[in-house]
Amino acid sequence: SDSMRLVCHKAYHDIPFAHRAPLHDGHCKFVHGHNWSFKFTFEAKQLDENGFVMDFGKLAPLRAWLGRLDHSLVIPKDDPDRRVFETLHLKGLVQLVLVDHGSSCEAIAKWAFEEADRIVREATEDRAFCIRCIVNEDAKNSATCTSFGE
Repeated sequence: SDSMRLVCHKAYHDIPFAHRAPLHDGHCKFVHGHNWSFKFTFEAKQLDENGFVMDFGKLAPLRAWLGRLDHSLVIPKDDPDRRVFETLHLKGLVQLVLVDHGSSCEAIAKWAFEEADRIVREATEDRAFCIRCIVNEDAKNSATCTSFGE
């Protein structure tokens, strides 16, 4: 029926990386890390030849993208101290990942959602797409980016 939706979920756990909110007036302005997890929800209008919304074996590009974050420091490109962190990166002291739209949990959820959606659409020739990304920075704090499908 038109009200039925075909979805599946894929989770990735225990990805340690650091971030900071450079403009925050509290402790979040300091570099600090979490053991992050990501849960993606994919939807398709029809199943593939195997009966899958998404063949998880075709998510290697998503695993690789998340792998870039492992033991990294994620900061926004407009961080006022970007040059300091770039120097640390050049000295081999941090693995720096620059992001366009902030390094908050919410911004990371949006960024991961957009990457997952691009990867899944490419892998399925637009048959499947991402509709939700839940990012947990720890057991207590999370953010969600969601869309309402197509």
